Amino acid sequence: MAATNASAEAEARSILQHAAESSFPPLHAVHHLLSVGACVRCILRLLGAYSSACSCASLTASVLHSFLEEHDDSIKGGLYMKQKFGHESWFKDKMVPQQTMSVKEALRLLIVPSLEKQMNAKHGSSLFRIRLAYTHDDASQKLHSLLPNEHGRKRKTDSRNGSDTLNEVHKRNSTDGNNKQISESDSFIYKILEGIQDQEFWNGKISVSTFSSTNSITSADNSICIPFLFHYKFLFPHVTILHCQLSRNVSQSCWIIDDERMGEASVEEIIGENVRAICGGDSCKFHAAGREDIDVRMLGSGRPFLVEALNVRSIPSEIEVQQIEDRINNSEKKYIRVRNLKLVGNEIWTMMREGEAEKQKQYAALIWTSRELAENDLHNISATKDMEIVQKTPIRVLHRRSPLERKRTIHWMEIEKVAGGSNYYLLHLCTQAGTYIKEFVHGDLGRTHPSIGAILGCRAEILQLDVTDVKMDLLQ
Repeated sequence: MAATNASAEAEARSILQHAAESSFPPLHAVHHLLSVGACVRCILRLLGAYSSACSCASLTASVLHSFLEEHDDSIKGGLYMKQKFGHESWFKDKMVPQQTMSVKEALRLLIVPSLEKQMNAKHGSSLFRIRLAYTHDDASQKLHSLLPNEHGRKRKTDSRNGSDTLNEVHKRNSTDGNNKQISESDSFIYKILEGIQDQEFWNGKISVSTFSSTNSITSADNSICIPFLFHYKFLFPHVTILHCQLSRNVSQSCWIIDDERMGEASVEEIIGENVRAICGGDSCKFHAAGREDIDVRMLGSGRPFLVEALNVRSIPSEIEVQQIEDRINNSEKKYIRVRNLKLVGNEIWTMMREGEAEKQKQYAALIWTSRELAENDLHNISATKDMEIVQKTPIRVLHRRSPLERKRTIHWMEIEKVAGGSNYYLLHLCTQAGTYIKEFVHGDLGRTHPSIGAILGCRAEILQLDVTDVKMDLLQ
């Protein structure tokens, strides 16, 4: 038994020695934290000890006290050095504090060894995730006492150092009610601690109640007693889709105005229902490379579309992914068509964002002009290359969009006369993503300049619009 205790103490001392060699501030701060009731694990976390070994059951306050007594001579000068040379650049460059480990990371290192042992499984990256929801009422109440008064009003600060002491804030707010929403984030705690001066911290002017009654979590060594709720879920890889919209009465997402549905269906609902039918899941999130009005068809190769299924029950196989595609394409109502469904990882987000900047879109627009166009008019339109236009937020969307002015590029245009109609033309054009095509044709009462109407010197109206291609490296 004695040999076991000696081995455990040796292990604990080894952990402490490693933390002491690689950490800043100096260990005199540990003396103070122990005196106000901080547990050994929290002290090591604050000193930057990132190893899972810090969950060792033999790390007790008595071992830490003994360790500090033996190393006291080597740590006396730490604060003196900071007070004497802290303002000098060499000291700041050489003695920059390490980033303190977050509470979440410390908790993970503390819990993982016990979970691995009790579940007989190794911790690592996987599509199957376990989310732990835990509460600590005592800690919540103590943090609540440190929060400012309601409505975020700022406190008057001490004119000498520009901040209240932690103890003063605690006393002022300890009588507040318990009906506030608490945000127990590291950033809030760090913000409070930043206002504490070095000498104030050294003299112990921190309310002892801040650290007292520290509770722990139930683990193999019975050192932990925080209640947990376990939530199991699969981390669903995203599904990328190229979709074509064949109807002029299908919106991209569910569109309801004053409890009245706009359109017969939505791309979001059609795809989402079929994804959930195969793999389960509570809901789906959709992320498209742009969007169009409900009366605009998406033709050609299709628009890239990203589907994120939430809390799925299983990960679909390649065969099941193909089944999703078949179910959509073989439905009775041919609202949309999809192709190239595939499972992808989170890296798709980066690819999608990078692709947005360079994306180009091609359109085919049926337009009407107030006069018949001459061959010279048709030539002038078709000869236009990389024309820059300026568009103010269109009047039709001004009620829900910010009133901005945007510069866009019309890369090329081609125009041809429609057979059997004197004033009807088919306009093909390639533009920078984000161009309002309808407004580019009719001018939007001068808010888009130049426009087709302005170039031709007549009235121009758009009758129908189709997207014929989306030029984007993503998924091509």
